[in-house]
Amino acid sequence: MPQLSLYIDAETLAKIEKAAKLNNTSISKWVSGILSESLVKKWPDNYDNLFGSIQDDTFTEDTIKDFSGDTEREEL
Repeated sequence: MPQLSLYIDAETLAKIEKAAKLNNTSISKWVSGILSESLVKKWPDNYDNLFGSIQDDTFTEDTIKDFSGDTEREEL
């Protein structure tokens, strides 16, 4: 497995050591888990709360309900 070296300040290292200890795991596994979680593609926290939050008259529901004028598509 590849290894990674990084430089961090003493205060951050102390926090990492404490978090790893609280999670009953090694520093390496704890940091690896945090990095993996942060790199997962997901919607930002509270994204769902944005619905309806824009108060702008230009944001309206599309009025086109009839799709008969669309180009026919090949069925798969």
